[in-house]
Amino acid sequence: MGVLSTIAVAFWLMLPAYVPNNAAVLAGGGRPIDGGRTLGGSRLLGDGKTWRGTAVGTAAGAVLALALNAVAGDVGSAVGIDLPTFPFAVVVALPLGAMCGDIAASFLKRRTGRRRGAPFPVVDQLDFVVLALAFAVVVAPGWFREAFTLPVLAVVLLLTPVLHVGTNVLAYWFGFKDEPW
Repeated sequence: MGVLSTIAVAFWLMLPAYVPNNAAVLAGGGRPIDGGRTLGGSRLLGDGKTWRGTAVGTAAGAVLALALNAVAGDVGSAVGIDLPTFPFAVVVALPLGAMCGDIAASFLKRRTGRRRGAPFPVVDQLDFVVLALAFAVVVAPGWFREAFTLPVLAVVLLLTPVLHVGTNVLAYWFGFKDEPW
């Protein structure tokens, strides 16, 4: 697989994990997951992590994965790349893992004294990737090994921070986020 093909496959595979946090921001509001509970004097997660955002984000990623499955053959033929499809368990695991990664990062932010929206370099860019990949490998280890080759994983780990920063800046410019990170 050439460099461009590897980048295309990495992006394709991660789309169901890339979309959930953006969809959650658009869904916004609702009841906080932590219910206002605190630990050591600070919120467990904060108001930014809601049940509605988590559900909408997971659903958006799952719907996208199903849509990608439906068009993988045609798109792959059109661009000359063998694009993978997602087993049903992965359809749910990637976006749910992405949402759980973001929730885990929020927990870490609160434990390290960071306020809501404060930057947390590296964690902010890769939190959702780590748990999305972990959830996927747990539910479909054979598929994961076949789809996420070492070059694909390398592209994911290099491409994701760039995409994350870029999409956050755009969301900030369009008024969907209060900060550009």
